[in-house]
Amino acid sequence: MNYTTAQSGDTIKVDLVGRFTFGDHSSFRKLIEEIRGQSAETQILDLSGVEFIDSAGLGMLLLARDEGEKIRATVILKGAQGQVKRMLEVARFDTLFKLED
Repeated sequence: MNYTTAQSGDTIKVDLVGRFTFGDHSSFRKLIEEIRGQSAETQILDLSGVEFIDSAGLGMLLLARDEGEKIRATVILKGAQGQVKRMLEVARFDTLFKLED
């Protein structure tokens, strides 16, 4: 998985690309640290470029939500499609996150 971040006002957008699996744990930790260093009330994780996610990837999204809650930020998952969208639906992430198309 690769990512890019962009901040606009009090919103930070993270574009995730590739496969999001257990092997991405260290790079995702780095991403969380990077986001934590910026004050943003809204954190958008754009999943439109993610082609596959496993259970570890889902766990890392929960980690992002927990870190966001610590600073009272809203974490939004955006653009999930295909297998990624199905995984979010099966895991009932709509009850934990705001999901956008």
